[in-house]
Amino acid sequence: MIAYETKVKIDELRDKFEGLSNLVEPENLKRELAELEQQLSNNEVWKDPKKAAEVSRRIRHIKDLLTDFEKIKKGFEDVDVGLELAEEDNEIAQHVEQIVVELEKNIKRLELELILNDPLDVNNAYLSVHPGAGGTESHDWAQMLLRMYMRWAEKKGFGVELLDFQPGEEAGVKSATILIKGEYAYGLLKYERGVHRLVRISPFDASHRRHTSFASVNVIPEIEEDIEIEIRPEDLKIETFRASGHGGQYVNKTDSAVRITHIPTGIVVSCQSERSQHQNKAVALKMLKARLYQMEVAKRKEQLEEIQGELKDIAWGNQIRSYVLHPYKMVKDHRTEVEVGNADAVLDGELDPFIEAELLYFAKK
Repeated sequence: MIAYETKVKIDELRDKFEGLSNLVEPENLKRELAELEQQLSNNEVWKDPKKAAEVSRRIRHIKDLLTDFEKIKKGFEDVDVGLELAEEDNEIAQHVEQIVVELEKNIKRLELELILNDPLDVNNAYLSVHPGAGGTESHDWAQMLLRMYMRWAEKKGFGVELLDFQPGEEAGVKSATILIKGEYAYGLLKYERGVHRLVRISPFDASHRRHTSFASVNVIPEIEEDIEIEIRPEDLKIETFRASGHGGQYVNKTDSAVRITHIPTGIVVSCQSERSQHQNKAVALKMLKARLYQMEVAKRKEQLEEIQGELKDIAWGNQIRSYVLHPYKMVKDHRTEVEVGNADAVLDGELDPFIEAELLYFAKK
């Protein structure tokens, strides 16, 4: 016989799946998939590798979503058949219980896939750790955090590249930065940013006293450096004038100097150093492109700073998560209230319960 709690859980999962189906509309996804696959079959799209990569990535994402939808639908069909037979067969009842557990996992996975819809979520992630006050204790804690995230990335099949490592004077690290490479690395890790607190018996204290240490984690997305600058002819005001000089035979007697105004931004560049108008125009356009590139870099920097926000003091009261190793073992996230008793497993990279809860928590805010 199926337990009452299981029947309630099945109804809850049905309602949740129905809500997700209405939100995404699988039929619309199938139409979008067909359109994107048509684009990819056109040779034109491959002339722009960046565009082709974006289309390919979106195709993979839609296929994953549709696969998960079908898997969940099949799970509910199996549950319905099982419910009819389970009243007379305890083995079937146990099998239905297992299907419900799997359904809950698959629906949670689908929720997360739908939440990771920010354009930057798919990017690689730069993750940095910095110790708080406390010398060796906090330096060692920072290194423990660094190892935890590297282990998490390895378990996810992501690549990890150590970009910066400044060792502590006695142990641990003063600062370190890694690049975690994999689809949705940034989306998964973006809410790990903040202050992390450790409570333990210090291995550096001869009196074996309990110490509290702090370290901060910062996560920002990797943004491609090859910023494309498009200069449209209709956005340019091009003027020619006679070059000025010190006089003599080398002064240009024709209007060979060029001044270019980029109308959308108001940037003005000019060149008169070359012998011909054509050469001066080419140099001026190159200067304009450099100025526009500089503006775009500054814009990207502002975007990153907005994403990164203001780091809080690495101290008591600002922690997002506590890792307690003494007098008991527990890891608790202070935002989502998720608790895990196996602290050693968490420090060995078992972070998914926290990451999943963070994504659902912030999606509802």
